[in-house]
Amino acid sequence: MAFHHVYPKFHRELLHPRYWFIWSGLILLYLVVLLPYPIIMRLGKWLGHAAICFLKKRVKVTRRNLELCFPDMPQEEMDAFVVKNFESTGMAVFETGMAWFWPNWRIERHFRVIGLENIDKAREGGRGVLIIGLHFLTLELGARIFGIHSPGVGVYRPNDNKLIDWLQTWGRLRSNKYMLDRKDVKGMIRALKEGEILWYAPDHDYGPRNSVFAPLFAVEKAATTLGTLILAKLGKPALVPFVPVRNPDNKGYTLLIQPMLENFPLEDEVAAATFMNKTIEKEILIAPEQYMWLHRRFKTRPEGEPPRY
Repeated sequence: MAFHHVYPKFHRELLHPRYWFIWSGLILLYLVVLLPYPIIMRLGKWLGHAAICFLKKRVKVTRRNLELCFPDMPQEEMDAFVVKNFESTGMAVFETGMAWFWPNWRIERHFRVIGLENIDKAREGGRGVLIIGLHFLTLELGARIFGIHSPGVGVYRPNDNKLIDWLQTWGRLRSNKYMLDRKDVKGMIRALKEGEILWYAPDHDYGPRNSVFAPLFAVEKAATTLGTLILAKLGKPALVPFVPVRNPDNKGYTLLIQPMLENFPLEDEVAAATFMNKTIEKEILIAPEQYMWLHRRFKTRPEGEPPRY
């Protein structure tokens, strides 16, 4: 289902008392992101430290992912990594509010964009562009600044909560032409054939359907989506990775738009998944502590093998 360049319709039912708690949280988020940026980031760090105390299961998932991907990481280094990663997670809550509520001028004041010429080159001849975006914790903010410069089509998973779904769609349409459900493969292919820029994230575990096992860091068999291969074969786009990075000492952000990927294998599923995972590794290592490690990335296992979590 696509929301073509219009804001999602607000329904009176979203004012029902069952949504009042969420509304109060959204109002608080809006008020916080009105504060000066350094204060917002300090609050984000505080929230991240609180999350370590209250989200014990997610802390365990994060540690397990690090153990699987970087088995040689010393324990002391891992402990420090987890703390920094959850500080980044706390900041991401407010960065999402910044992405949805800040005006363009305030977004641009805190961002530097490197590599816009790579998008211009990729679009030569009216070709569609598949933006390879990863689940960095700065993702919402990075997508907003990217859309200010080069608006395209967003791919998302509709939220089961109607209010949150309305808000996230409204927020993302501030810098996208329209949104597509991630299950709408035909819509994605059509957008690419029409020469659009389509954002797509191939780095999570989406289950065994339309996936193959390929290496990712030290994990020999990581379930990897074939979505990139399907879109590349049928939509014939240029493939362009991008990474939004929070600068050291929280001095704003840098959006890195990388050169087009060359020689993506179209005839071999495992080779295509392996190629994409190598790309994902390189992008994650640009700012590993800012990546979403709390996702159970390796939950899908080959048949007969024990669970990793």
